[in-house]
Amino acid sequence: MIPSYAKPFTYQIPWKSSSLHFGGHRGTQRGLGFEYRGNVPLIDYPDARRMDLRQTLRDPYEQIQVKLFNQDNTTPIFAVCDLSSSMQFKGQGKGSPRKLDQVKEIAASIAYSASETGDVFSFIGYNQQVIEELTLPLSHHLHQSFEIIEQLSDYRKMRVGSEGILEVPQYLSQHKGLIFWISDFHMPITLIVQAFNAMSVHQVVPVVLWDDQEYKKLPRFGFGNMIDPETGLNRTIFFRDSVRAQFEEAFAARKQALENEFARFDSQAIYLSGKFDPEDMSHYFEQFIS
Repeated sequence: MIPSYAKPFTYQIPWKSSSLHFGGHRGTQRGLGFEYRGNVPLIDYPDARRMDLRQTLRDPYEQIQVKLFNQDNTTPIFAVCDLSSSMQFKGQGKGSPRKLDQVKEIAASIAYSASETGDVFSFIGYNQQVIEELTLPLSHHLHQSFEIIEQLSDYRKMRVGSEGILEVPQYLSQHKGLIFWISDFHMPITLIVQAFNAMSVHQVVPVVLWDDQEYKKLPRFGFGNMIDPETGLNRTIFFRDSVRAQFEEAFAARKQALENEFARFDSQAIYLSGKFDPEDMSHYFEQFIS
């Protein structure tokens, strides 16, 4: 059964897949696809269905010519999910979701979208290390993916960091894949750079989860409690205009720093806040269609 929060979106692969398996993306292997590759003699590629009469008549060596096409292949799709303590953040409003609740919806939608496209999918959860029980190898088993992702509903571990992202490359495919790295990226910039370098063979799409209540919807004046998600400790802060401005400036500077690093690795981030809308993902990929 497909959960109600799994909502598919469309995505495109901007490179040719090197997979040997038939799928929905342009590939480098010759076969039954739609991308014309050229002509070869029938003796080199004995498939009479692809006979090219016009080129055969023009061939000075009088060899029967057949059209050659690239096969449409599968691409490995990964949802790499940050399960460090900061992802437990939850806004103060009634019914506000945790960031991990958003992760669950996004990851399930990625799995569903990959299945609809015919691609293989893998879920990888990490905090201080890759969490084996919350990791699923590449497969076409959609319902198994949903079972793993649903476990995020009960995940409540605090006081854990995000260094496990450096172990993630060991769990990736040797073939170039599309990685959705879902995180709030509240980690050292040096760690982010290390991770991008380690995953450089793949196309990484940073999915940045920032809640407006982290830096925009702060108390205007008076005392407020801020929870340090890495330690779980409460901090009481007296808010006023200058303090609010400091929070907003800090997040603006952080966003610029992140975007500078993403650009270095030819990755453009998706910033999501509030309720997840799969159309935001579709629109993200539409801008890359030539």
